[in-house]
This record gives sequence, C-alpha cells and structure tokens, in this order.
Amino acid sequence: MNLNIDWSFFTWDLVSNFVLKGLYFSVTLTVIATLGGVALGTVLALMRLSGKKWLDLPATIYVNGMRSIPLVMVILWFFLLVPMIIGRPIGAEVSAIITFVAFEAAYFSEIMRAGIQSIPRGQVFAGQALGMTYGQNMKLVVLPQAFRNMLPVLLTQTIILFQDTSLVYAIGAYDMLKGFEIAGKNYGRPIEAYLAAAVVYFVLCYALSWLVKRLHKKIAIIR
Repeated sequence: MNLNIDWSFFTWDLVSNFVLKGLYFSVTLTVIATLGGVALGTVLALMRLSGKKWLDLPATIYVNGMRSIPLVMVILWFFLLVPMIIGRPIGAEVSAIITFVAFEAAYFSEIMRAGIQSIPRGQVFAGQALGMTYGQNMKLVVLPQAFRNMLPVLLTQTIILFQDTSLVYAIGAYDMLKGFEIAGKNYGRPIEAYLAAAVVYFVLCYALSWLVKRLHKKIAIIR
C-alpha cells in the first residue's frame, strides 16, 4: 500500500497561518483551566474536609459526578444546553473555557485533598496551639506545603489537560488540532497534517513530562 507521504507542503507559512492560532488557544485554555480548576478544586477539597455535611455532601456529589462523565459529553452538553437556557449563544471558545474549568476542578480537588491530608496533623495542632483560626492554619501552614507536595501531580494533570484540549473540536473551537486539520484540507494532505499534529503533541507533552520529573526529583531532595 503506497500512502504517498509528502512533507513538502509543511512550511513556516502553514504553521504561522494555521497552527499558531490554534496552539495559542490550546495553551490559553490550558492555563486558564489550570488556574481556575486549582482555585475551584481547592475550595471543593476544603468543603470535603470541613467535617460539615452541608458542605461535604454537595462537594462530593459534584466531584464524583464530574469524574464519572466523559469530558467530551460535558463539552457538548454545556455548548448545546446553556444557550437554550439563557436564550443566546456564548461561543465555542467561551464554552470550552467554562467547561474545562468546571470539569478539571473535580480532578484538581482530589489532588488537593490528598495533598492537604498528607500534611502531618502535628503541624495543624501546632498552628492551633499558636491561636490560629482554621482559615489562618490552612492559608499559612497547610496549603503552602500541600501545594509544594502536590506540584508534580498538579503539573502532570495539566499536561493531560493540554492533551484533552483537542476535544474542543467537537464544538468547532479553533485549537491546535483544528489548525492542522484545516491546513491538511487546504493543502490536500490530511494524512500528513494529522501525523504532524501527533508529532507536535508528542514532543510538547514529552518535554513537559521530562521537566515534571526533574522538578519531582528536586522536591524529593528538599524533603
């Protein structure tokens, strides 16, 4: 079988005209979803660890519910149902950002909860002995250490998040994969375009994974 692979179409003009725009949105979506997901996930983790049922129960339902549904289904539901509820479209990009923040918060919540629980109780008791409130103890003693302990895992989840941004193709958002797809159609080389997309995703994610491993070793030395 002769696939007739031809890479001559792959030039800087193609990258600048089609791919960079999509890469910019993929990176932007990853950064916003990570920051928003960590912030919301931390709140959910604290709710689950509060010991108060009226806080723990809704947070548990939210986290378990989100973690039980495929991301692409959440993306489609939000994109199709929310405009029907509010009576106007919100756009593929905005829909993707809100969906990713809401979805990733469930995963970051579990990471943060594990990080908080990894802190020795003795340090919590020491903060209480100094007269710190629950909020002060969390802010000054527990959360800084939890973030440091969980940083490699948080970054690993961020890499997975970047890979998942390719799912926004389902609602027509212009991400990096969409850029390669359009380039492949315009140049009549869809196979080469998808192969190039796979190579770029692999290189970026492998490089980021290598950096996370190096960071993990440094944190292990500090411990």
